[in-house]
Amino acid sequence: MPAAEPASPVRVSVCLAAHDGAEYVGEQVRSILDQLGPTDELVVVDDASTDDTVSIVESFGDARVTVHRSDANVGSVRTFERALGLARGAYLLLADQDDVWVPGRLEAMVPAGPRALRARDSHRYAANVAAVLVGVRWYFGCAMGLRRDLLPVVLPFPPWLTESHDLWIGLVGNVAREMRHLEDPSVERRLHGSNQTPLGWRSLPTILRARVMLARCLVEARRRSRL
Repeated sequence: MPAAEPASPVRVSVCLAAHDGAEYVGEQVRSILDQLGPTDELVVVDDASTDDTVSIVESFGDARVTVHRSDANVGSVRTFERALGLARGAYLLLADQDDVWVPGRLEAMVPAGPRALRARDSHRYAANVAAVLVGVRWYFGCAMGLRRDLLPVVLPFPPWLTESHDLWIGLVGNVAREMRHLEDPSVERRLHGSNQTPLGWRSLPTILRARVMLARCLVEARRRSRL
C-alpha cells in the first residue's frame, strides 16, 4: 500500500472573532470563503454567543472552516488572541464578523504581510509609531494581516492590553520594520451600534488611559523585537 501523501501546508489563515453576530456573520463568512484556496482555512472563535452565530457558521459545511467555542465571554481582544494562536497558516489575516471582504482582498494582502493606510507611509516606521501613540493613526484589525514569522513577537498579547489589539499588532509591525500599507479598499466595513470600535469621541480620562496602555505596548514591542 503506498504511503499517504503529506498534508498540504496551510497557506492563509483567516482569524475571525465572533460574538452574537448572527445578523451579519453569514454574509461575511461567504465573502471570505469565496476567496480562500483549497489549502487555506477560516478559524472562527466564538466568544460565548447567545444567538445562532455558531450554527450559521457551521451551516456552510466547509472543511476549511473550524469553529472553537469559548465557555465564557472574554471580549474581542482575547478572542482574537486565541484565534491567532490556533491558526496554522503562513499568512494570518484578521476579520470582524460584521464586515464584507471586497473581491481580491486576500491575494492583495498576502504578498507583503501587515498592510493598511497610505502606501507612501509604509517605511516611515517612527512616524507611524508616533501617530499611533498620539491617536491620529489607526490600524483597524479588520484590514490587517501578518506573516507567521512575526507571530512569536505578537503573541501572547500583553496582559494589560484590554482594547486595540490591532494597534498592538501595528506597533509590533513598525518596531520590527515590517509594516506595509495598502491603499486599495479591501473591506466593506459595516458601522452599527454594536461595533467594537467606538463611533464617537471618548472621555478625556479614557483617552489618557488608552495612551498610557499603548506607550507600555511600545516598550514591550521593542523588548520582544530585541530578543
